Amino acid sequence: MLAQLENSDYQAAVESARQALSSAQVSLLEEQRQGLQALSEWQSSGLEGEPDSDLVLRKPQLAAAKAAVKEAEANLKAAEKDLAQTTIKAPFDALIIERLVSPGSYVQSGTEVATLYSTDHVEISVALSAQEWSNLPSLSVLNSGKWPVTVTSVENSHSWQGYVLRTEQSLNQETRQRSLIIAVDKPLDIEPALFPGTFVEAHIEGRDIAGVWKLPTSALSQRGEVWYVSADNTLKKFSTSPLFSSRGSIYIAPPESLANATVPVLVSPLNSYLEGMAVTAVEVSQS
Repeated sequence: MLAQLENSDYQAAVESARQALSSAQVSLLEEQRQGLQALSEWQSSGLEGEPDSDLVLRKPQLAAAKAAVKEAEANLKAAEKDLAQTTIKAPFDALIIERLVSPGSYVQSGTEVATLYSTDHVEISVALSAQEWSNLPSLSVLNSGKWPVTVTSVENSHSWQGYVLRTEQSLNQETRQRSLIIAVDKPLDIEPALFPGTFVEAHIEGRDIAGVWKLPTSALSQRGEVWYVSADNTLKKFSTSPLFSSRGSIYIAPPESLANATVPVLVSPLNSYLEGMAVTAVEVSQS
């Protein structure tokens, strides 16, 4: 329970609704008995057939009494619901971050009473570019709740194991990026605890991509081209975009013609290079 509203008026409304229901039920019983009495009088009158009006057998009065009971029952349920809502409860296990009301405060519908953080799991939103999304598995795999994510504190390098909780299906209007929501279960129960507000980095496993080349970032020219030495010792090139990069290296998908080939790649191509230039390749060791 977060807060308790003064509820004497609501309790009175419940008791009033109960009294109205009891009166409606008594009226229904009386009407049922009067209906039976009217039917008995009609049958003993010796008249044949049905009465000219339903009022003779008090059928409309009986229907009205039944409707009154249903209305009274609905009013009682509404009054009990209003009374129950005077106790404001947290909808989930939570940590109270901020209290916005105090004893004696006046509140109305829509008033904020507290700020809560769930203790079941903490959610971390990670905005990803279209290129980063292309390196992840399908949405069905991501939304399965089993795709692993490692969350690391930027302050003390503590790590926690999380998973992809869900994927956002709309772009942020300002960044034009789509977010991935990561969850870590029971953040305050694990050791060390993951406190809300901690600055973290997320390491998300990507999908398996076969046949990629790992090159130093300098191998990609300013024009987005990769130069290599062909079998006849001449320069050739192809345009590409890195699939992803990591620690000074880029990973690219080569053209189909080079997919299964081993070719020397220029580490630092110059803008003055031309295709077909004859060269003598010198191997450079890359640490």
